[in-house]
Amino acid sequence: MRVGVEKFEACPRCAAGMPVDDRFVTWCGVCEWNVDPEPPQPEGDRLERARRALARRHGERLLAELTSGDPRTGRDAAAALAHGIALAVHAVTLLLAIGGVWWLVRGWGGLGVVPGLLLLALAWSLRPRAPHLPDTGRVLLRADAPALYALVDEIARTVGTRGVDRIVVDTQPNASVNSHGLRGRRQLTLGLPLWEILAPQQRIALLGHELAHYSNGDTRRALVVSRAYDSLTAWHYYVAPTPDPTFIDMFVNLVFALPRLLVLSLLTLLDHLTFRAAQRAEYLADRGAASAGSTAAAEGLLDLLLVVDSVDVVLRREANRAALTGGRGVRAAEDAAEHVWERLRDHMASIPAHEYERLRRVGARRGHSVDATHPPTHLRRTCLLAGTPVPATVLTDVDRERAITGELAPARTALARRIAREGLDFQPERVWTSRHPVPEPEARRAGKGGFVACVAAGIRARAVRPSDAAGPVRRRSRPAARRGAGRA
Repeated sequence: MRVGVEKFEACPRCAAGMPVDDRFVTWCGVCEWNVDPEPPQPEGDRLERARRALARRHGERLLAELTSGDPRTGRDAAAALAHGIALAVHAVTLLLAIGGVWWLVRGWGGLGVVPGLLLLALAWSLRPRAPHLPDTGRVLLRADAPALYALVDEIARTVGTRGVDRIVVDTQPNASVNSHGLRGRRQLTLGLPLWEILAPQQRIALLGHELAHYSNGDTRRALVVSRAYDSLTAWHYYVAPTPDPTFIDMFVNLVFALPRLLVLSLLTLLDHLTFRAAQRAEYLADRGAASAGSTAAAEGLLDLLLVVDSVDVVLRREANRAALTGGRGVRAAEDAAEHVWERLRDHMASIPAHEYERLRRVGARRGHSVDATHPPTHLRRTCLLAGTPVPATVLTDVDRERAITGELAPARTALARRIAREGLDFQPERVWTSRHPVPEPEARRAGKGGFVACVAAGIRARAVRPSDAAGPVRRRSRPAARRGAGRA
């Protein structure tokens, strides 16, 4: 891995000396010339704009409350109202199912069966779902990795929750803990690229952050509320307007304008009621990270998350290097798979301090415009460092690290070989979870409609000529999800 040679140039605005590394953005730390050369982030849809406005309005106030020693982790009026709305959403689904059964019984053998089946089909599609996480990456059972599971259990006890039922190792530079199934079984998804670049205590801080989400009063992680988010998201999908509408599409869009406004209003209200709890949960999860791994380790973890995009760059370069040399290069890369992680660690260690500082200033400038689901990193850092630094509760040693490294060795080799053989495009879609409860439908971005489009298609089908009936039929799949696993 080539290490950049630092040199200096004069700033074109204030003539101050600027450190220059040809791998990163050149900027001035005195006048902030070129500190953020990227264009502004797109505004997104109406719901996303509302969420960001809410985050900007209350973000600083929430930080002030937390730094003053007032975490308020208990239930409040907003949480109670959010649960009430969630129960009402589930009641609508239940009423649809009851109405469908009533129509079936009342109209059995007649036309009453048709509305009964339609209501039951709608209730089935809107039912609260217990998330089922796909089997991606390498699954490590407790018998396969006793030292890693023991570490997770110890960290879970430290932050006041229970451990996990399964650990999955994949190639995402991320980590998350999600519940799935009717019994609420927990899965820790551990991104090996992120794990490899962290120091031992930073790894403990990472696990402490993720597990602390289950002990800090996050309303959005409550079973009733999270499933209501899923149902409302499905409703929003079904009444989404058809893009580039024809005349019939415009008519159907107009018919569904009122239901669409109602669903969007409910989503916005539920977002508003759970916003403070969700943002507060991130700050408190950072405190959980500090409690488990130390304040210094949690601070280092937040700093590394600023430059985590470099991980993707390095791994893609490794895959491209193998692909450009043909089959022999791929086989050689597979044989030397361990070197992928070594080069990744070397690259991350060579990132200069001025790049970290630039990204901190970019985060302060952009604030909540980048991600409304998490507080900006600079505010999280401020909150973390506001109190007295705390030492680590969970400590690691050479023997424990050696044992965990040995348990991860097969996954490390297998994933490195897969990156060399297939690149990073083999990764599956991210899990749809309540961590990011309102995913943007990929199908809608591709120009297809939801239930509204189906209605319009049904109207248009009456005018289709027989010669056109054999043409391709455009169908829309269920919305693809954004990354559920929340970032750290």
